[in-house]
Amino acid sequence: MSNSILITGGAGFIGLHLARKLVSNGYKVDLVDNLTRGIRDEDLETLLSHTSVSFTQLDLTDQKSTLVLGSGYHAIYHLAGIVGVKHVLNRPYEVMDTNIRMLQNVITLAKRQSSLNRLLFASTSEVYAGTLEKYGLEIPTVEESNIVVSSLNRPRTSYMLSKIVGEVMCQHCGVPFTIFRPHNIYGPRMGMAHVIPELLRKVWDIQSPQPLEVYSVDHSRSFCYVDDLVVGLIRLMRTEDHCTGPVNLGNPDEFQIKELAERVLALVGSRSKIIYKELPQDDPQQRRPDITLAKAQLNWQPSIALDEGLRRTVEYFRALLAQGDPKAG
Repeated sequence: MSNSILITGGAGFIGLHLARKLVSNGYKVDLVDNLTRGIRDEDLETLLSHTSVSFTQLDLTDQKSTLVLGSGYHAIYHLAGIVGVKHVLNRPYEVMDTNIRMLQNVITLAKRQSSLNRLLFASTSEVYAGTLEKYGLEIPTVEESNIVVSSLNRPRTSYMLSKIVGEVMCQHCGVPFTIFRPHNIYGPRMGMAHVIPELLRKVWDIQSPQPLEVYSVDHSRSFCYVDDLVVGLIRLMRTEDHCTGPVNLGNPDEFQIKELAERVLALVGSRSKIIYKELPQDDPQQRRPDITLAKAQLNWQPSIALDEGLRRTVEYFRALLAQGDPKAG
């Protein structure tokens, strides 16, 4: 049986962490990325020094180019996509069009594999946002919760719908698949356009005791460190009875954004006070996954507490920001 793995979005945050772990477990890994958000940094170059890792810069919306990737993969992790609130608000049509077209081509590629164990599709916790807004939602949230679409004229709905459509495509594409819904993954090398690195940048940019402006302070999230997610992703690939999902992967421990900001300030050693700012548009009030299914199917649950994960993340971004302004993601 082939031990070759394809990771789309392989130069991105989750893709690179996943690739590192797979390589350490003896897999051959091919990374694909168009580098519009992923970057060829020192971390990626170090990974590419392994003989079992290859990288191809490729536009997955182009079917002809995608099919050149070959037919010998044991598993395909489809992580590529346009994500991030900034991109969704500014380019809603492109987000939906690109995400769906990429998945179409990856499914076509999957159908050409000689011994594919499964296609693993990265959906999103955003699929629950419309239900929460319009009808309320049981917290923690189970995968079987009814999915309600937010108002169609909202830019943010485009991203949610691209993932809902993606889940439907996987269900009916005719290849073995698993859908997973990651919840607020963080850690070293995540893009700057996320709450934790944004907080860090703000803290380092201001001079204590100047105040720290923080949005959505009463909103709450469950933050999952990337190493924990990677363990779950590999176990999804290895399950004998094809777990099709969707499967929530996240940390059920819930924290208000205010508390997150306080912990970041403490780690950095800042005495700045927090100023509460007006909430951004369409930001869900609360998000917390029920991971009962992941525990039962994968024997998986997060092991890295928020304080430890934040410490590792702060160390990474402290070094990165000292070198200059990193690429936002």
